[in-house]
Amino acid sequence: MGEVKHLCLVKFKEGVVVEDVLKGMTDLVAGMDMVKSFEWGQDVLNQEMLTQGFTHVFSLTFASADDLATYMGHDRHAAFAATFMAALDKVVVIDFPVVVAKPPPPP
Repeated sequence: MGEVKHLCLVKFKEGVVVEDVLKGMTDLVAGMDMVKSFEWGQDVLNQEMLTQGFTHVFSLTFASADDLATYMGHDRHAAFAATFMAALDKVVVIDFPVVVAKPPPPP
């Protein structure tokens, strides 16, 4: 199957200090070797009709579905997930195999 992405679209609750959540997520994945990469971003166009209120995206890349399963079952992930979910108004999560339709240009 190859690489797998774990993608989370979120809307934080009012009053949540987003920077604290980002630091917690960064700290979590920094010590977990099964996570190949971690990226996050915030919506820049603010098109409410399209975003349905979601403001941030978190993307983690794993070498395999087994690595994703290991991450999801890890005690550190479970502990952080409780804190993370408490900060959210709503979330959509999807896990999918990476299919490269246009590779990046060579360096």
